[in-house]
Parts: sequence; C-alpha cells; structure tokens
Amino acid sequence: MSLKRPFTREQRTTIIYGMLAFILILVVLQLWLFTATMNAYLGGDDAVIWPAAGASIFCLLLNAGLLRYLYYIERVRR
Repeated sequence: MSLKRPFTREQRTTIIYGMLAFILILVVLQLWLFTATMNAYLGGDDAVIWPAAGASIFCLLLNAGLLRYLYYIERVRR
C-alpha cells in the first residue's frame, strides 16, 4: 500500500528552490526572445514574430504549470 504523506519542510524547500531556478531560466529566455524578436522585427524580418510568440506562450504555460504545482504542494501540506 502506498501512503500519501505530505512533504517535509526540507523537501518543500528543495522543490521550491528548483522551481525558482527553472523559472529564472525561463524568464531570462523570454527576455532574450523578446529582444531578439524586436531586433529582427525592427530590421524588417516579419517571419520571426509568430514562432517567437509561440515559444513565449509555451514558456508562460510552463510557468503557470509550476505555479499550479506549487499550490498543489501547499494544499497537500494542510
């Protein structure tokens, strides 16, 4: 039988630090993507706009999924 036990404080802290590191990487990626897209657009290249928007939305969905998992961890704790 599998028992569902809430995470300990140390385990939650480790999970949250890992999530924060991943979110930081995603935010830096989105900033770079925005800068590169604006540079290409202002240079006259319109072909990069939609792929960059799709990648940015994908990063947003990843961040939203991590936030949802964080809420789940806090709900299980109580």
